[in-house]
Amino acid sequence: MIKPPSAISRRHFLATSAVATAAACLNPRTLWARQAAQQTPDPKDFLTRARAANANNKITATPLRRNVTFLGGAGGNIAVLTAKEGKLLVDSGYASCQPQLTAALAAINADPIQVLINTHWHFDHTDGNEWMHSAGADIWAHENTRYRMSTTQNIVAYKAIIPPAPTGALPTILVNSYRHLSDGTSTLKLTHYEPAHTDTDLSVHFTEADILHCGDTFWNGFYPFIDYSSGGNVNGMIQATEQNLATAGADTIVIPGHGPLGNKAQLTEFRDMLVGSRDNIAKLKKEGKSLDETIAAKPTAAFDAKWGKKPEAFIGYVYQGV
Repeated sequence: MIKPPSAISRRHFLATSAVATAAACLNPRTLWARQAAQQTPDPKDFLTRARAANANNKITATPLRRNVTFLGGAGGNIAVLTAKEGKLLVDSGYASCQPQLTAALAAINADPIQVLINTHWHFDHTDGNEWMHSAGADIWAHENTRYRMSTTQNIVAYKAIIPPAPTGALPTILVNSYRHLSDGTSTLKLTHYEPAHTDTDLSVHFTEADILHCGDTFWNGFYPFIDYSSGGNVNGMIQATEQNLATAGADTIVIPGHGPLGNKAQLTEFRDMLVGSRDNIAKLKKEGKSLDETIAAKPTAAFDAKWGKKPEAFIGYVYQGV
């Protein structure tokens, strides 16, 4: 069992469950890919370009319920809980959005950031870790998140070489399977998925508020990116969505990694799209079709109007995993 550090105990966030080891929501293609439009970008400059491309993003704040606020626009979607002695955040967005995020957080109240939870390692969800840690946050994440953030990563689909994060950005409180946090008023359940979007994914369920932050295992209104370079796969995405559906009820507010706030009905649509796309693409691949031939066959045609009129990249992700 991992016990929380004394700083967490003093602030009344207590770990209560055992573990094995210790918007204006921008189109995610804009978040990650617009800076790659240069003719011959250097993969090692990808993160620098991403920060610059998103430095002027507008942050929108949407109060939800039981002291939880949704912040969109900083990269991956962020949730903020105003707890007894400070704020708890889920994900930190781009470092270049620090001024806007600082203002958005100050508009909620003057309390410091106490706890930061990363849903997975990708930089649009973790790039702000260092400044939030400097502001007082202890960082929680799955153990694979710390591993991937502490080593050079190659996101092949985006031709992006991501260097190791600074020490201050690394999670120090590591979750292997699940964890509960409580300050006596609000309870959060952190749950690790088997490899899905990546091999680092966590969900965060604010149980009293009935708000579920799915990270990038749910993209609301967009075909998802599946990062095979980080251990992700389409079948894992489907399993993660089934897990999210088992947690969500009719009144649950569902926060996706990208896209607007959602609900269980939209999660169900997302699952159906993933399953239908996988089955159609798997059939074509089994028939011996190449990726180009599979794309030409339009296996996602029934879903394109809702999830994206340019599905080629998504078809490629699914094709790779079936």
